[in-house]
Amino acid sequence: MTLSIQQKTTFNLQPIHQSVTVNFRYDVHFTTGLFQLDNPLLAQVIAANKEALPRRCIVIVDAGLLRHNHRLIEEITTYAQKYQDVITLVGEVAIAPAGEAAKNDPKLLEKIHLTIEQAGLCRHSYVLAIGGGAVLDIVGYAAATAHRGIRLIRIPTTVLAQNDSGVGVKNGINAFGKKNFLGTFSPPYAVLNDFDFLTTLDDRDWRSGVAEAIKVALIKERKLFEFIQKNVRGVTHRNPQIMQQIIYRCAQLHLQHIATSGDPFEMGSSRPLDFGHWAAHRLEYLTDYRLRHGEAVAIGIALDSTYSYLAGLLSWQDCQQILNTLKALGFTLYVPEMGEQHQPGNPRCLFRGLTEFREHLGGELTLMLLQRIGQGIEVHEVNIFLYVQAISILRELA
Repeated sequence: MTLSIQQKTTFNLQPIHQSVTVNFRYDVHFTTGLFQLDNPLLAQVIAANKEALPRRCIVIVDAGLLRHNHRLIEEITTYAQKYQDVITLVGEVAIAPAGEAAKNDPKLLEKIHLTIEQAGLCRHSYVLAIGGGAVLDIVGYAAATAHRGIRLIRIPTTVLAQNDSGVGVKNGINAFGKKNFLGTFSPPYAVLNDFDFLTTLDDRDWRSGVAEAIKVALIKERKLFEFIQKNVRGVTHRNPQIMQQIIYRCAQLHLQHIATSGDPFEMGSSRPLDFGHWAAHRLEYLTDYRLRHGEAVAIGIALDSTYSYLAGLLSWQDCQQILNTLKALGFTLYVPEMGEQHQPGNPRCLFRGLTEFREHLGGELTLMLLQRIGQGIEVHEVNIFLYVQAISILRELA
């Protein structure tokens, strides 16, 4: 075969090597009474950009929040009127279903996109997401994919969202029976944590978020774990000052990891902040989301901690401290779905979560386990037989 001169020249072209550096900065604020007229924080955050004002905004609120905050929509509307030189509230406040149901409904994503389109928002406009982690996830995904990114201001209203999911860079929805199968890495424009929202949480949601704080403490900082352990009674009796300290330190450690790990968008195979999550995500699905995310994470932490002990990585003393602290906080460490048949082909098998965990990230399987409280260790293979033993131990403790 004879090649043309043009073809030969094309083959000699050298690749272009391009490096793109992108810096993200966003602030996580802590306040009370965010929509009180004498609290200018939200308006200040929007005005700080030094762009022409006012800026167009839409607001999407978690329906579960409105059951306990009957005047919230009125307060938001009145606040926007007070600060109309900064904020132009476009349309009515939209309401999203509460809990994981929001992330399981693809039609809701379409509705949010339609709301953004009909409001005429541009990339310099704002979407305010107010609610728990699931609502923040789907609204964040919609904002990140409309116009390739509209500014998102997260206003988390649960312990779990304020100390973990609401302060990070992930957004996503569930699909094909898998947690967060569709999603983006897209940092928010800002996060505004209003502690007043926590006062209306039921006991399950108040407690659930502490599981994420324990997760961070176990892999990052023994001091935080010891603080939680020492203040179990304060947590269970809903001491607001103790919870605020836990939320603040957990959010701080979470953000430090994102900023300094060298892999904020998880391009590699490591994601230590998902300690205990391979089982948690699978258990949420197997229980048809009867388990709250934090409750499932508590079980996942218990399972991986017990496995770490059986694998010779973690002392029994440390393992006992972890399990006892989780139980003292009121977490269940075993559910019947953990005892399903463990054959890999069984669609109800818990260990399919390991495959889904690896697939979600790509590359080799990488799990965070524990060497001691406050220090994690990554492993790339596991012994299923030891995990079955760990499940048996947790069943006996239940």
